[in-house]
Amino acid sequence: IIIRVQSPDGMKKVPSTKRETAAGFIKQVAKEFGFNSNGFSIYQNRNKTGEIDSKTSKSLSILKIKHGDMLYLYPSGSVGVPAEVMDTAAAHSSTSLPSTSFATSLSSSSSVQEDSIDQYLAKQDGPVRRGAGEGPPRGRGPFDEDYLNHLDPPVKQMSFHAYIRKLTGGADKGKFAALENISCKIKSGCEGHPPWPEGICTKCQPSAITLNRQRYRHVDNIMFEHHTIADRFLDYWRKTGSQRMGYLYGRYTEHKDIPLAIRAEVAAIYEPPQNATQNSLELLEDPRAAAVEEIAAKLGLVKVGWIFTDLISEDTRIGTVRYSRNQDSYYLSAEECITSGYFQNLHSNPCRLSRDGHFGSKFVTVVATGGPDNQVHFESYQVSNQCMALVRDECLLPCRDAPELGYAKESSSEQYVPDVFFKDKDKFGNDVTFLARPLPVEYLIIDITTTFPKDPQFTFSSTERFPIENRDVLGETQDFHSLSTYLSQSSSTSFLNIVSDFHLLLFLVTNEVMPLRDSIGLILEAVKTSNEDLAQTWKKSEQWATIEQLCSTVGGQPPSSLDYGAVGGPSAASSSSSAMWSCLHCTFMNQPGTELCEMCSLPRG
Repeated sequence: IIIRVQSPDGMKKVPSTKRETAAGFIKQVAKEFGFNSNGFSIYQNRNKTGEIDSKTSKSLSILKIKHGDMLYLYPSGSVGVPAEVMDTAAAHSSTSLPSTSFATSLSSSSSVQEDSIDQYLAKQDGPVRRGAGEGPPRGRGPFDEDYLNHLDPPVKQMSFHAYIRKLTGGADKGKFAALENISCKIKSGCEGHPPWPEGICTKCQPSAITLNRQRYRHVDNIMFEHHTIADRFLDYWRKTGSQRMGYLYGRYTEHKDIPLAIRAEVAAIYEPPQNATQNSLELLEDPRAAAVEEIAAKLGLVKVGWIFTDLISEDTRIGTVRYSRNQDSYYLSAEECITSGYFQNLHSNPCRLSRDGHFGSKFVTVVATGGPDNQVHFESYQVSNQCMALVRDECLLPCRDAPELGYAKESSSEQYVPDVFFKDKDKFGNDVTFLARPLPVEYLIIDITTTFPKDPQFTFSSTERFPIENRDVLGETQDFHSLSTYLSQSSSTSFLNIVSDFHLLLFLVTNEVMPLRDSIGLILEAVKTSNEDLAQTWKKSEQWATIEQLCSTVGGQPPSSLDYGAVGGPSAASSSSSAMWSCLHCTFMNQPGTELCEMCSLPRG
C-alpha cells in the first residue's frame, strides 16, 4: 500500500504493507524524509489528533490506516507551525491522477518567476459575472460548472487558475498549494535490489496511469491580431500545394469571457527551415532560432505555440478544401499529439505551486484545415499534462495504420513503462477499464477556441509586405534586392511604419552582409512602444546609413548586371557613387582571399 505523509516541507508517498507495525512504518518515514526517528511526530488528523505511537507494535491495518490515506508529520519543536499550511484537501483514493493530486507546502517554489499573466490572475478574485440586477455571485466561484455550461458557447474545461481556486479554496487562498507532476520513470537511488531489469520495488516503481479527460486548460482562447497574419501563412500552401509549419509569436493576456482565463494573442508567425510535401512536414536545423527568440523578447513577445496546415484542395474553381478532420476520423493524430507534447515539454509553464518549478504548459497547437463548409478553418488544441508526461518519458507511440490511435509502449530490458489505462463504455453501457494498447487520442486532447477580433490589432503596423523567411522555393527571398524594393514601395509612410515588420527586423539582424544584431535594440524598442521619435533617432545612425547605401548600390538589379570597371567597384557608367565605393560584403565579412564574392563578383577583399 502507499501512504501519503504531509510535512511542512512537502508531501511524500511512503510504500508499506497492511501488516507493517507502526514502529516499522515510522522508521520508513524517517528514512524517506531524512529525519531522526525521534525528531518528529505523525498524526492521523491535521489538527494534531490521533498521534501514532512510534513504539507500538500494532499493525497499520489495526490502526485503520489504508492505502491512499494522508498522515501529517510535524517535526519536534514545530508547535508554531499553523495547521492551515498542511494538507487542506480530502484524501485522494488510489486511483487519483498524479497530475491533479496536490498538497499545501511551506516549500512551494517561491523563487520561481511566473509569467506576468499568472501573477496578475493570482491576485484577482475571479467572481462569476452575472447580469445587471442579478446581485452578487453568492458563493459561486470561477469554477462553477453550471455557470460555465451556460456560457455561449459552453465551456467544457475551467481555466487553470479557476481549477487552483477550486482545489485550494479556504483561508490560505491557495498560498501554500503544491501541484505534482507525473513521472513515468523508475525513481533513482533505490538500493534494496539490483537495477532494472533485474529488480524493482514499490518504492521506486512509478504508479500506473489511468487517463481521464483533463478538467482544466492552461490557455482558454487563441486570437490572431488580424486576418493578414493567417492569410500570409496560407499563401505558401496556395502557391505550392505543400503543407507548412510555423511558430506563433505573441503574448498572453486575460481572456475576460471566462473567469480567470488566459488568451494567447498571436502577433506574428515565424516559418523555420523545413522540407514539405502535400502530406508531410520535416523540420530542419534552424541557425537563426536564437536570433528569433532574442528579437521576440526585445519586442515583448514570446513563442506561444505552433501552427501547421493540413489542407487538400476540393474544387480549385471555387476555392474549397476537403473536410477531413471530424468526429468520424480524428481532430489530432497520435503523431501530432506526440509532437504537441514534445513542444509543450520544451515550453513548460513556470509555476510556484510545483516543487519542480513548473507545471503543464501554455504552448498551443493550431491546425489550418478544412471545415464542414469546405472553407479553411483554424482549430486549436493542447494536449493534457498526462500526455506531456507520457511523451517526455518516451512511453507513447503512434500507430502506423490508424492515425487516431496511440500505443503505450511495453516494458523492455532497457525501459520500464508503467501500465496505462483508459475507461470507456462497453456495448451494454457499463464502464470498462482498458489497457492503452491501443489508445484513442481523444483522451489526450483539450479543445481551445480560435478567434479573430472585430477591430484588428497591429503589433506590426507596416502596410507593405517584406518577404517571409525560408520561402526561396517560391522565389521569395530575403536579400538587399527585396529590401530595396520594399523601401521604395514604403517611401510615403513614416519610418516607424516602414520598419514595423517582424520579417524585416529578422532580416536586418540575421543577414550575412550587414547583420545588425548588436545595434538593433533602439529600433526594436521603438516598434515595441510605437515611438516615432526613437525610430527617427535610429534612422540617423551609421548602421542604417550603411543599409541604405547597400540598397542604393544594388538598386534592385541583380549583381551580375552592374558594369564593373577596375578592381575596387563599379565604373562611373554604372554608378554615380564616388571612387571610394567598396563591396560591403567583402569589407564586413572580412574574408580576404582569391575566391569571388557573390555580391560584387570580384576577388574578396
